[in-house]
Amino acid sequence: MIEIDKEIFREMVNFYGEAFHLPPLAAKIYAYLIFDFDRKGVSFDEFVEIFAASKSSVSSNLNLLLNLNIINDFNKIDERKRFFVMNEKYMKIRFQEIIEKMERELLILENLKKFRNTKCEVVLQKFDVYTNLFNKNISTIKETLDQL
Repeated sequence: MIEIDKEIFREMVNFYGEAFHLPPLAAKIYAYLIFDFDRKGVSFDEFVEIFAASKSSVSSNLNLLLNLNIINDFNKIDERKRFFVMNEKYMKIRFQEIIEKMERELLILENLKKFRNTKCEVVLQKFDVYTNLFNKNISTIKETLDQL
């Protein structure tokens, strides 16, 4: 079993449940895996025991997390069991998706600006402030991702 801090664990379950729109058990599994600092992995049976959940609930929530690329699974050479760890690349994947959404919204805004075809300085200034904010954030996130 992994040593966890219960208060931090509760905060993480709430945060990741809301941030990733995860069901409660999936949020618990993900938060628990974050405490696996040595990346030894946690087996399916351990999750069933730790969370006192049914095998079908654990299975469906693990599959959800796997499908979202939030976690990975692996087999140890000498065991048939699958072990689960958090996907170290997930944050990079998540922020790349955020960049794509911001770039898509920028394109929509540019098309809206062209369609509206206004000469009103106040409206044009608001468009510029909004698009500048997006561009700065995109640039900052890209620079950070390049460092990972």
